[in-house]
Amino acid sequence: MSLSVHVFVLDDGKMRLLDTPACCEELAGFESWRTTVWGSAAARALDARFFPVLDGGDLTVMPEQVPDFVVETKILRANLDKLAPEADPSLSHQSFVEAISWRLANIQIAAGRALGVGGGVLIW
Repeated sequence: MSLSVHVFVLDDGKMRLLDTPACCEELAGFESWRTTVWGSAAARALDARFFPVLDGGDLTVMPEQVPDFVVETKILRANLDKLAPEADPSLSHQSFVEAISWRLANIQIAAGRALGVGGGVLIW
């Protein structure tokens, strides 16, 4: 299973997911990344407050929180090497860094789209 990222808007207080444009991807990582990447001790050490929520469930970033979420994505981007788990015999550390970078780019693009429409971000 994989984590997906979506943009939503609130219509009369109800969440409505927007269609993802063909030029964008929804992949936000593997299900295991809830604990090994996004909710890891490394993410928490970077003072991440949004991404670690994925360790226990889905992440809903409300429209008014998106600017702070964007800042957090930039902090994670600047520290990709620290986020990549060290002890995985199936992937080199650099391969892990590249995979995280690609999924984080998808999340950052979704956050940018959310800012543009006054919406939020859902990772589930």
